[in-house]
Amino acid sequence: MISLAVAALLSWGILEQPSVVCSDVARSPSTLDNELQGIYESGRPYTEFLSSAKRRAELWIGNTEKAKDIDLSLLARAKAVGGSWRLLAVAIDSCSDSVSTIPYLAQLVDMVDGLDMRVVDPTTGLSVMESHRTLDGRASTPTILLLDEDFDEVGCFIERPPALKDWILDEGFSSQEIYAQKMEWYDRDMGYHTVKVFVEMLEAAAGGAAAICG
Repeated sequence: MISLAVAALLSWGILEQPSVVCSDVARSPSTLDNELQGIYESGRPYTEFLSSAKRRAELWIGNTEKAKDIDLSLLARAKAVGGSWRLLAVAIDSCSDSVSTIPYLAQLVDMVDGLDMRVVDPTTGLSVMESHRTLDGRASTPTILLLDEDFDEVGCFIERPPALKDWILDEGFSSQEIYAQKMEWYDRDMGYHTVKVFVEMLEAAAGGAAAICG
């Protein structure tokens, strides 16, 4: 069952995600770290990204409205962390996983002092995607890094919340079923597990733990 599910994920990932030309040159972590500040500073605030979204525009707007009902217990935990943190999001407006996660993170950022977020496209963020691939080897959107005040990476989020990834594998959906099932899951979840992952990353990073990548 798991092998079939993995095959389905591979098939769907190839069909849905934007094409990315992968580099043949391995990038060392230090090389990427030196790039992160520049990539982040070249990005756009979420409001600018949202206003320019042409694909899935209604869903971007709808999820941005739904995000106003962010879970209050997670919000309180994020506010309690303190400090200065940045989210570097590599996203594209046509991506169903981006539109289902980033609006909720934008709301978290908007409501927590010390949090900021910038969005870059897959061309600008290619090195970020290449160095944070999915388990089946794809460079995907969204790829979102949590950075500290020095622009050092302290956490990452690749494509989908871990809870959704696990659910898809457990259910063993076919490639034809994954999209509809995934979008229904996102609609029920209303960003809860996406926000939860980043709150846990913030808490871990503030406590000095090793970077979490979910």
